[in-house]
Amino acid sequence: MNWKIKDIELANISRFRGELMGAAMLFVILFHVSLPRSDAFFGLRRMGNIGVDIFLFLSGIGLWFSWMKETPQAPLFRGVNGFATRLKHFYQRRFLRIYPAWLIMASLFYVPDYLGPRKFSQTFVDLLGDVLINWDFWLYDELTFWYVPSIMMLYLFAPFYMALIDRHPVYKWLPVVMVMWCILVQWVTPIHQAVGHLEIFWSRVPIFFIGINMGEMVRRKETIDGAGIWMILLMFGMALSASLFLEQVRHGQFPLFIERMLYIPLTVTSVLLLNRVFRRTPRWLNGIMKWVGALSLEAYLIHLHFVLVYIEPYRLGYWWTFLLTVAITLPLSWLLFKITSGLRPKGKRIKEKG
Repeated sequence: MNWKIKDIELANISRFRGELMGAAMLFVILFHVSLPRSDAFFGLRRMGNIGVDIFLFLSGIGLWFSWMKETPQAPLFRGVNGFATRLKHFYQRRFLRIYPAWLIMASLFYVPDYLGPRKFSQTFVDLLGDVLINWDFWLYDELTFWYVPSIMMLYLFAPFYMALIDRHPVYKWLPVVMVMWCILVQWVTPIHQAVGHLEIFWSRVPIFFIGINMGEMVRRKETIDGAGIWMILLMFGMALSASLFLEQVRHGQFPLFIERMLYIPLTVTSVLLLNRVFRRTPRWLNGIMKWVGALSLEAYLIHLHFVLVYIEPYRLGYWWTFLLTVAITLPLSWLLFKITSGLRPKGKRIKEKG
């Protein structure tokens, strides 16, 4: 009898990308629903913010696919001017997906605030900065929509990193430097005083670039020896149990970046294990999760400050609040997706090369 475990197919990360994004979005909503610390589910609920790390990891992989489709050997992309053209194509594709939805929802949030009590935007210039680039996040760690300015900043640097590792693969070790930087930000006093307020950003940078590093392995449909599942389970179990303990028992007593370093192996192993789940779930369920994943940007912008904030005062309980938030958020997200698709300039969509 052959007991050999089937190899782990990294191509499944691409195959189930939509389902994984959908799961990540649900994790984030679970994280945002309030729950007393005394509840036994509190630690697991707090870990729902790993959905952000999954988003960033999958985004990194997706960027590598997009970057490699426009081959630098093509005549259009040769030389300095060619690289500039490649950058232009890259930025157009990524920012046209994000910015219209961001502009609408940021305006709906910050403009009424400016016209009312001015909790966030104190002056008209401040309002413009908040609506256009959410600059209060960078200046004061204002976390209302922190993920969007963070991912746009990562998109700015991603092409240069991808060009670097494509030419010099040794620089794939740079995420280790990024982890070291997180330690410096936390405990080297001058650095902490200067940029320590952006810990939530710095601690998520490594997983994004690790995703880019894995992009080529996924694109080439490489596999991991099936026996590696035991190492994956070991890493998953250690990271999960440690994070649960920190959140359930020691919440508020440790720098958050420590847990987010645990999230790095937890994110990668969770994605690999979720792939095995989605291979076995019914097609209709995968279709729903994929649909949620396609609306993840819009759902992120809508669910917390436009839906959940109005539901929680009714004290319906954790799970009913979660389900009602999802039920209201998804149709609104679909509507926003349709509106912003219409706002994108016609003829701006870039034809793939290669």
